[in-house]
Amino acid sequence: MHLPKRILVATDFSETADAALDYAVALAKELHANVIIMHAYELPIYGFPSGALVASAEMASRIMTGAQEGVAAAAEARADRGVEIAQVVRQGMPWEEVHRVADEMNADLIVIGTHGRKGLARALLGSVAEKIIRTSTRPVLTIHKP
Repeated sequence: MHLPKRILVATDFSETADAALDYAVALAKELHANVIIMHAYELPIYGFPSGALVASAEMASRIMTGAQEGVAAAAEARADRGVEIAQVVRQGMPWEEVHRVADEMNADLIVIGTHGRKGLARALLGSVAEKIIRTSTRPVLTIHKP
């Protein structure tokens, strides 16, 4: 059996994502593995009948800075747990970027939190976790925090 040595954790900075990250760090410690924390975001685009409004360069920079600060804070909060933690921030479709980073970093396992939305909320918001699970070529562990 091949135990994971590189665990990729996708975060959206929610309480559920924090629970998934804590689980992944604890698992990594037991397995003597490394953790990669990543966040992917899309720039907001608003469509109108006469055109579209795209985020300005300043807004894009602020979003990137905020994402980098969030990932750094998540890593710093777990720095004393005896696990090497890398940080990655990407712009793009989150589920696609998770797979891209997993490939680039040779991750053996993806860990994600799932909110467990149902009905209209799921239909409107979609499920990044579901897309990751359905399209993954490597094991995916989901953590649900009620």
